[in-house]
Amino acid sequence: MPAVHPVMSSVVLDDDPKLDPQVFRETLGTSVTVAPIDTTESFRAAVREHGARAAVATGGVDVTRDLLAGLNSLAVYGQASIGLDNVDLDVAADLGITVTHAPGYCVDEVATHTLALFLACVRDVPAHDQRVRDGMWSEWAGRELHRLRGDTVGLVAFGDIARAVADRLQGFGLDVVAYDPYVDAETMHEHGVAKVGVDGLCDAADHLSVHAPLTDATRGLVDDAWLDALPVRGVVVNTGRGGVVDEDALRAALDDGAIAAAGLDVFETEPPVGSPLRGRDDVVTTPHMGWYSAEARAEANETVAHDVARVLAGEEPAHAVGPAEW
Repeated sequence: MPAVHPVMSSVVLDDDPKLDPQVFRETLGTSVTVAPIDTTESFRAAVREHGARAAVATGGVDVTRDLLAGLNSLAVYGQASIGLDNVDLDVAADLGITVTHAPGYCVDEVATHTLALFLACVRDVPAHDQRVRDGMWSEWAGRELHRLRGDTVGLVAFGDIARAVADRLQGFGLDVVAYDPYVDAETMHEHGVAKVGVDGLCDAADHLSVHAPLTDATRGLVDDAWLDALPVRGVVVNTGRGGVVDEDALRAALDDGAIAAAGLDVFETEPPVGSPLRGRDDVVTTPHMGWYSAEARAEANETVAHDVARVLAGEEPAHAVGPAEW
């Protein structure tokens, strides 16, 4: 790795347990301060106090003009995540701050987690598990279950994670279609997936799996019209971003019996304190941990640490992201 000047290149690292300070210290060979930087106030205070040229977090703070303005020492912001919906990339570019992240670090984990949520919903596993724990022993106590083979799953977006999900779904004898205006039909065909528009997705899909990033174009994309088009045995899984699914519409669809179940690793507000989607027998929830494995954590830290080192040494980072790329 390029040499990083130990005095001029102070780095502030969020105290989120996802981040490994030792990896950054070994990679950068410079001062690394661990501090809570998950609010605008704490982020700005830490960068100013240490004259930090780099700050690294996990996505818990909105990176806006209010946060970045006047932080003249800051050269690079690294985020140990794939998604960057919390970062105003236009503002960062305008202020000359490089933004880098860890694309691809948890593709396998999120794809597998998607299937875990999907199958748990299809087979009503959590509700039956709870009944057995409560002393009940009856296969008839829950909702009616249906055979999965031959159903069609509609993928909302077709990036690396969705492609890995498609490969797994086909192993269960499922057909897969996908809506993604930025991916061509040939690429989808290479994965055995049919490209469709919104209407085609609604017409074909028995179930939905959401993998889209949260942007102005995707916020609330999966609404009541999409949900009403699913059959009553339909399952909705979201391991993308919470705001892509209209949570009020999802709750209404579940309340009305328009769909059977939902599996959610992400929510519009996290943690989802007071969310009516928590605690339901027909909703399987996990705490935005689809990314997690020891191997994925290590890869995220190493990827971001090496990119930060490149920026601080005046070199081009491997995973910088500009406004036009998101």
